[in-house]
Amino acid sequence: MTVRVLLVEDDAGVAGALAESLHARGHPVTSVGRGADALHRHRDADLVLLDLGLPDLDGLDVLRKIRAVSPVPVIVLTARGDERSVVRGLRLGADDYLTKPVRLAELLARMDAVVRRAVARDTPAGEVVRVEDVEIDLGARRVLVGGHDIGLTTKEFEILAVLAARPGTAVSRQQLMDEVWGDAYLAVSRSLDVHLTGLRAKLDRPGLLTTIRGFGYRLGRD
Repeated sequence: MTVRVLLVEDDAGVAGALAESLHARGHPVTSVGRGADALHRHRDADLVLLDLGLPDLDGLDVLRKIRAVSPVPVIVLTARGDERSVVRGLRLGADDYLTKPVRLAELLARMDAVVRRAVARDTPAGEVVRVEDVEIDLGARRVLVGGHDIGLTTKEFEILAVLAARPGTAVSRQQLMDEVWGDAYLAVSRSLDVHLTGLRAKLDRPGLLTTIRGFGYRLGRD
């Protein structure tokens, strides 16, 4: 998935290196060094990477102002790792909060998870995915198997919805955990296993939700 990134970073060296890395992976990047520029340019982006230490405005104020007018996904990417800043950032509407230095692979995974959650959130209410005799109504949050509502829990439905958004495509465990819970902690991993067991039992369609050993899961048969 190509993501148009607005990088808000006043350190030209950091901005240049990160923009180059993201460009190399197919993501167009616009770099700005001031909060005021971010407020003017965020509407043209699919994702904002926001530093907090900006020369004209505090990054948290920029986040608050963006969130007041736009649902664009925002990942805070900053050296400010104290608990108070993290909590404030998340409460003000950041979709994720990463402390520098961050590994590129982790940043890319977080970007993917945040953008996919935003896409799922904006899914039209009438969209229905059908796989064999399983009907997944993403808007109504209802699943019918053979015409019968199987009564999934919230988490069971959210897991199935992530897989249904990419029928026939492998989805990693980390991506599932990121999209459904917002992170991939060990405790969440155990919870995922429990919910998957319940989901499979309710679907009662052996082989329809496949485990890909060492990677993740796929909805749909080969």
